[in-house]
Amino acid sequence: MISTLLVVQIALTIAIVIAVLLQKSSSMGLGAYSGSNESMFGAKGPAGFLAKATFTLALLFILNTLSMGYLYNQEKTHSVADTIDASSSVPSIKKVDPATATPTTKEDNTSK
Repeated sequence: MISTLLVVQIALTIAIVIAVLLQKSSSMGLGAYSGSNESMFGAKGPAGFLAKATFTLALLFILNTLSMGYLYNQEKTHSVADTIDASSSVPSIKKVDPATATPTTKEDNTSK
């Protein structure tokens, strides 16, 4: 289910980018290459349609993001930290019995 929503998320992202670039701006974006769309979208051109389409796509994008986050958190019931074995993560220290331990002496290695 998550992978399906991820594919939908990528498709929505591409659709939003295209819808934003087709809108009329000061530099005209990709709308300069669309030709005469006025007969198809009405007298005002595609401005109203593209604004509504962008809003709808953005709303779907947000809802899809929220549903992906919810489903992902429902799927994960444990943390990675739960799998760590405490006995292997802490190094062990060899205990020495003080009664049987032999003292070490430091030799003087200076030349005379």
